[in-house]
Amino acid sequence: MIFAGLSSAYIVKRNQANWIAYDVPVIFYYSTAAILLSSVALMLSRKAFIDRQMRQYQTWLFFTLVLGAVFVILQYEGFKDLWENGFTVTRNVSFSFFYVIVGMHALHVAGGVVALLLMYLKSHSKRRKNYNQLYIDLMNTYWHFVDILWIYLLVFLIIMD
Repeated sequence: MIFAGLSSAYIVKRNQANWIAYDVPVIFYYSTAAILLSSVALMLSRKAFIDRQMRQYQTWLFFTLVLGAVFVILQYEGFKDLWENGFTVTRNVSFSFFYVIVGMHALHVAGGVVALLLMYLKSHSKRRKNYNQLYIDLMNTYWHFVDILWIYLLVFLIIMD
């Protein structure tokens, strides 16, 4: 709902005379590839978990974790590049919207990366083996949601400007 509200506000505000158009940084396209690949890796991880192939589960979960971290790092690099080129939050409302929308999404992905890290560490625990599929299913739903949300946001930002 946050992103629906932000999208609506973006559409209304972009009709103001002081709106400055911008291009989405190219590095965000690379981050898109990273998050899409991470979703594929998570699907493979889930399949391995269901098939009780725990080594493969751990491997694919690790790849998902790394690709999620790569997404966040690439987003950070994109923000850094924008900032260095004068694309600052205080310069114009259009830049503020961009930072809030993309930044909120990056925070959601960063939270998912933390959850993936905890799942990965738990998968290596020797204390107990719990084959409860609930955690991987919840992570799968969350991760694919932030993936689809990113694609929506990227397309939205490209079309709207």
